[in-house]
Amino acid sequence: MRANPHPTYVTLGAQFVSLLVLAIPVACVSWTVTHEEVFREPREFCKKRSEHCRRLLERKFFYLFTCEYCFSHYISAAFIWLTRYQLLFDGWRGYLISWLALVWVANIYMSIFGRLRLDIKSERIEIEKVQEEVKAIKGENGSKKRVA
Repeated sequence: MRANPHPTYVTLGAQFVSLLVLAIPVACVSWTVTHEEVFREPREFCKKRSEHCRRLLERKFFYLFTCEYCFSHYISAAFIWLTRYQLLFDGWRGYLISWLALVWVANIYMSIFGRLRLDIKSERIEIEKVQEEVKAIKGENGSKKRVA
């Protein structure tokens, strides 16, 4: 790589906004591969391999496809390579800091998303429970009217 003869300086605020924006696709890809139905079969294959391979390195390799935190490190590295994003410093120090910060922010996003999904699922279960109770009450009222 040749050094850029005309370095561009990006403000700290722009770097921070870039970090927050870059973390969105990192979190999206990491979550989708490690949780969503579309990747269930490959994930189950990797899970079995991570539990039953003989060599430690093989087990760890396959495990990274089942863990959103582990997988986000690789996805973050790919996005940093793709975008050449650096945080605070130029060169390898900027890449290292941006990589770790991107992993951290992406995992915060995934934690928020996971909690939101859990809350939504809990609300749906609660609504279904209330609807079943209402149906049961209506059924009891209907049978009492027929008897009277």
